Amino acid sequence: MKTKIGFIINPISGMGGRVGLKGTDGVFEEALKLGAKRISPLKAKSMLDYYFSHYSKNDKIKWLTCSKEMGEEELKKAGLNDIEIVYKLKKEKTNSLDTKKVCKKMLENNVDLILFCGGDGTARDIFHIIRDKIPMLGIPSGVKMHSGVFGINTEATAKMLHEFVNHRLVIGEVEILDVDEKLYRKGEWKIRFFGTAKGIVEPTFVQVGKTVYESIDDSDIKNELTEHIEDEMEKFNDFLFLFGPGGTINHILNKSGYKNSILGIDAIYNKKLVGKDLNEEKILDLLKNYKKIKLVLSPIGAQGFILGRGNLQLSPKIIRKIGINNIIVISTPSKIISTPFIRVDTGDKNLDNIFKKEEFIMVVIGYRLSRVVKFG
Repeated sequence: MKTKIGFIINPISGMGGRVGLKGTDGVFEEALKLGAKRISPLKAKSMLDYYFSHYSKNDKIKWLTCSKEMGEEELKKAGLNDIEIVYKLKKEKTNSLDTKKVCKKMLENNVDLILFCGGDGTARDIFHIIRDKIPMLGIPSGVKMHSGVFGINTEATAKMLHEFVNHRLVIGEVEILDVDEKLYRKGEWKIRFFGTAKGIVEPTFVQVGKTVYESIDDSDIKNELTEHIEDEMEKFNDFLFLFGPGGTINHILNKSGYKNSILGIDAIYNKKLVGKDLNEEKILDLLKNYKKIKLVLSPIGAQGFILGRGNLQLSPKIIRKIGINNIIVISTPSKIISTPFIRVDTGDKNLDNIFKKEEFIMVVIGYRLSRVVKFG
C-alpha cells in the first residue's frame, strides 16, 4: 500500500528575511519593493531532489498537492508526474486561506503526513486545520522557525520522509510556536504557543522548539562576555563588527552603550554604530567600504543554529566575504550545555559543507573562556 503524502509549499515564506523585514506576514508587497526573492520553492526542490536521488527507489508514495506554485510545479521539476491535485488555486497571489483549504482537502483524502515548505506561520495555518489528526513535517524556509516540526535542513527532512514511509520513526507531540511579527519588527520578541501537534520525534534530524534560558548567574556571565567582546573590538579596531540578533548580544551592546536594533543586524566600527537593523543590500554596501569584518553570533538555544534562523539578512554572499574564521560565536554556559551541536542552514549547500568540514567551532562562554562544540 502506498503512503499518502500531502505536499504544500508556501511560495512567499521567508521572502522578508534577506531584506530585513523579519518575516513576510502582512508585508509581502513591501518585501517585493525591496527586491525580495522567493526562496521556498528552491528549498522545496532541494529537498525533493535529495529525496529522489537518495531514498525514493523502493518507497511507495502517492503524492497529493495543490496546483501551480503551491506544490505541483516543484514536484514536476523534480521529475514526478504521477501526482493528484486536490486543490486548484483561483488567483495568482496566495495567502494563508489557501493553505487552510488545501489542508481540508488533504484530510478528506486521508493523507498519512503533511509535508510542507514554510516557516512558523505556515505551520500554524496547517495546525489550525489538522490539529493532532495527522503528523506534519516541515522543510525549513521561513525567517523564524521555533516550532518542533522542522527538519534541521532540506537533507535531514528528506531522510525523515524516507524513514516515515518505512515506518521507522516515533510519532509524538510537538509544539507549534510563532512570533508576533508586528512586535518582532519593533524589536520585541514575543513567542506564542498555539498548540500541540503530531510530529516526528527525532532530535538528530528534527529541530526542537527554541529554548529560552534565564538565570541570575547568566547576568554575570553576560557581563564577562561583554568584556570579552569589548576587548576584541579594541584589539581589532580596524575591523567592522557586525552583530546578529539575540538576547545575549543585545545585553552586550546595551552594556557597551549602543542603541542597537535588538533583533536585527547592527554594525559598529571604531566604537561607533555605523549601521542599524541592516538588510542584505545595506550590509553588502557596508562591505564595499570595510574590507576587514568580524561577525558576532549567538546560537539559538537547544536548536544550535547560528545562521539560517532569524538572520537571513546574512546571506551566503555576505558570509563568504566575511570568512568563517572571522565569525565569533558567543553563548552563556547554561545555553550551550543544552545545545550539543552548532548548526548552519545558509541556503547554500557548498557553504554549509565548508562549515561542517571544520567539524568543531570554538564558542566563547566567558571572559577569555571558550568551549569546543561540534558542528551538527
